[in-house]
Amino acid sequence: MKRLIYVLLFVLLTGAAYAQQAKYVFYFIGDGMGVNQVNGTEMYLAEQEGRIGVKPLLFTTFPVASMATTFSATNSVTDSSAAGTALSTGAKTYNGAIGMDDNKNVLQTVAEKAKKAGKKVGVTTSVSVDHATPAAFYAHQPDRNMYYEIALDLPKADFDFYAGGGFLKPTTTADKKEAPSIFPIFEEAGYTIARGLDDYKTKAGSANKMVLIQKEGAEPSCLPYAIDRQKGDLTLAEITESAISFLTKGKNKGFFLMVEGGKIDWACHGNDPATAFEEVVDMDNAVKVAYEFYKKHPNETLIVVTADHETGGLGLGTAKYELFLKSLTNQKQSQDLLSKAITDMRKAKNNKVSWEEVKALLADKMGFWSVLPLSWEQEKMLRDEYEESFVKNHTVFEESLYAKTEPMAATAKKVMSQIAMVGWTSGNHTAGYVPVFAVGAGSKLFMGKMDNTEIPKRIAKAAGYK
Repeated sequence: MKRLIYVLLFVLLTGAAYAQQAKYVFYFIGDGMGVNQVNGTEMYLAEQEGRIGVKPLLFTTFPVASMATTFSATNSVTDSSAAGTALSTGAKTYNGAIGMDDNKNVLQTVAEKAKKAGKKVGVTTSVSVDHATPAAFYAHQPDRNMYYEIALDLPKADFDFYAGGGFLKPTTTADKKEAPSIFPIFEEAGYTIARGLDDYKTKAGSANKMVLIQKEGAEPSCLPYAIDRQKGDLTLAEITESAISFLTKGKNKGFFLMVEGGKIDWACHGNDPATAFEEVVDMDNAVKVAYEFYKKHPNETLIVVTADHETGGLGLGTAKYELFLKSLTNQKQSQDLLSKAITDMRKAKNNKVSWEEVKALLADKMGFWSVLPLSWEQEKMLRDEYEESFVKNHTVFEESLYAKTEPMAATAKKVMSQIAMVGWTSGNHTAGYVPVFAVGAGSKLFMGKMDNTEIPKRIAKAAGYK
C-alpha cells in the first residue's frame, strides 16, 4: 500500500512539474535599460497625465521583479557583446566576444539548447540582425565587429525566424575585402527573405524559415526611433507578432523567442531622455503582444524581461528636489533628426542662418521659448553655440557611439535635460544594476538578486532544455 502511495505521489509531482514547464519562452532584452530608465519612463508617463508618481509599464506589473549584476570577465563595465553572451550562454567573457568564452572557445546558447530540444527558435531586434546582442544568441565570433562573419553564422544556427533592421556588412569581410552577398547564402540555406511587413505576410505561409528585415532602401542598422516613426515603418511590436505567428504555424512543439529593444541603448549613448523613454515604451508595446499570447497559454508560457547593462548613468533629479519630465513631451523628434534638420538648414542657406531662424526651429522641434521658458544661462548656451558654429563657422560635431550630432542639436539636448532635471554621468555604459521581471511558467525561478549569467540557466531549467 505504501509503495502505491509513493508511486501515486511521484506521478502527481511529475505531472505538476510538467504542467509548469515553459513550452513557449519570450526573452526580452532592453539594451541599455537600467533601473532608472524603467523608473524614469513610468514617472514620465505619470507626469503626462498631470500627476506625480508612476504609470506602470506592463512588464513592471509582472509578479516577479528582481535585479541583476552585469560585469564582464574583463571589466566591471561590460559591453553589449559580453553582456549578450552572458545572457545567452550563462558564461562570462571578455568585452567584444560573441558566443565565446574568454579563451575563445565556443559556448552553447540557450537558443541553441531550445533548438536541440525540438523547439522553434526566433531571434529578433530593433537594430541590425548582426548586432552584438542578437548575434550572441546564434553566432560564435571573437570580435563583435566581424559583421559579415557573424551573418554567415546565421544559417549555421538553423533557427527558424530572424528579424531586425537589416545587416551592416552584407558583402564586406572583417578585413575589408569584398565577399559574396549574404542574402543568396541565406536563401540557399532555405531562408525566405522578407523586406517589410507586407512582403512578410505574402511569403510567410509558404516559407520554412524566415529572415524579416525592413523595406528596400531603409537604413539597415536599425528601425527608426519610436519618436521619429512614420506610417509604414516596421515596429518591434509587429516583429514580435510576426515571430509568434511564424513560430506557431505547422506542428507546434513550442518556441523560444528573443526580442531586443536595441535603441534604448542608442538614445542613452546620446543622452537623449525623451527618445530613451519612448524606446522603453516601445519595447513594452512588444511585451504586450507577448502577454496577449501568454493569456491564452498561461500554464505553458514564460516571459522574462531584463537588460544587458545600463547606459548613460541616468540620474532622475539634479540640483533641486524636483523633476519636470513632462517637459520632454515637447520634443518632437530624436536628437538625430534634429541634427539632420539643422544640417539641412545650414546647407540650404549656405551657412548663412540667422539666430531667429535657429530659435524658430528649436521652438518648433523642442518647445523652447514657445512652451518651455529658458533661463538666461540656458539661452546663453544656445546663443554661444550659434555664434561658434554659424557665425565663426567652427562646427565640431559631437560624437557618441551611434551618432554624430550637430553642435547646436547637442546643446539643445543638454538644455532639455536641464529643464527636465535629468542628469547623465556618461555617454557610455555603466556598471549599474539592471531589472529582471518575469511572469508565467517557471517565473518563480527568477526571484532574488542574481548575476546575468543566471538568467539563461534559469530559462533553460524552466523550459526543460538540456
